[in-house]
Amino acid sequence: MRKKHLIAMGALVLTSSAALAGLVTITPVSVTLNPDASGTALGSMSAARFSKNEVEYIGCGVRRITTGTGIVVFGFCQANTAAGVLGFCESEDPALIASIGDQDDFSFITFSWDSAGVCRSIGNSTQSFYIPAK
Repeated sequence: MRKKHLIAMGALVLTSSAALAGLVTITPVSVTLNPDASGTALGSMSAARFSKNEVEYIGCGVRRITTGTGIVVFGFCQANTAAGVLGFCESEDPALIASIGDQDDFSFITFSWDSAGVCRSIGNSTQSFYIPAK
């Protein structure tokens, strides 16, 4: 009888720990366009990647291009909502380009741009609750 009781308690503990996998935050991509063509975008990479649609995405990248006189380095961020609202910016600012390197597979990304399409801010947050649930 005692052995059955211990087995039942062990199964309960294992089941309970699987159910308590931690907080998961689903943050779909959102783009706000202002009348002057400036805007903001935000969302988590995992929510975009595992969304039920085939259009949603968010992310940033860096390009290094060799010219005849040197190397041009610029960063960019882009986002597309489930409804097809696009946001895009680019920058040659070294600090903003450096922040792109801080992003991770499960980052929450936010960026903003001015009316010329130049990035004014690029931020990210990489925390456990942006990792998708099992």
